[in-house]
Amino acid sequence: MIEIERKFLVTSEIYKQEAKKSTLIVQGFLNTDPERTVRVRIKGTLAFITIKGIGNASGTTRFEWEKEIPVNEAEELIKICEKGVIKKMRYEIPSGNHIIEVDEFFDENNGLTIAEIELNNENETFIKPKWLGKEVTGDTRYYNSQLSRNPFKIWN
Repeated sequence: MIEIERKFLVTSEIYKQEAKKSTLIVQGFLNTDPERTVRVRIKGTLAFITIKGIGNASGTTRFEWEKEIPVNEAEELIKICEKGVIKKMRYEIPSGNHIIEVDEFFDENNGLTIAEIELNNENETFIKPKWLGKEVTGDTRYYNSQLSRNPFKIWN
């Protein structure tokens, strides 16, 4: 129930050619408090409720609990979520022993593309594709819960 993840900006759309799968994601937040974020997500034909705890100092590691729920229940929960439902296309790209997930955001976050990689430990090495740009791990502006409240389109 611990998530270890690093995030990066993406510098080109080459990842789309390397992707093995893409899935539309719609998600909302019932609570965006950084100490206990509660997310409802519809990912393709599946739905989930997820609780995330506060991250460590580097922002790479935090508590995460997730449970699959019926899509119709997720649709109803999204209706009562905080303002700022997020829509994005997720691309899955194999990279060595890992899968890099690239999220291309729409609507109020259009123009933002972030890559995430989950690791087994904070110091684990991985292959970095050439389209992986600046690391933004720990920069809370790039957390989906914050993008729902402070979307990319209004950043200066």
